Amino acid sequence: MNIQIVKQPALLKQFAFSKSTLFNQIKQGLMPSSIPLGNRAIGYLQHELDAVLQARIAGQSPAQIKALVTSLKVKRTEDLLNID
Repeated sequence: MNIQIVKQPALLKQFAFSKSTLFNQIKQGLMPSSIPLGNRAIGYLQHELDAVLQARIAGQSPAQIKALVTSLKVKRTEDLLNID
């Protein structure tokens, strides 16, 4: 799997969000959370962002998007456990 990581400015541009909107969306479970990249750096997994964007384009409800984000978090954890 080719993993791409995006920094916050690229995410904000992709979704046309302000920082406060992004943080509110994460808090509400409508966007995936960040991953740590170092002591003061974070990033977001592009494939997770793409999945959320596709769901929004498809007109899914907030409840459906929350379920998607939850499943992405579970998959992220499962993928970590399966690393050899």
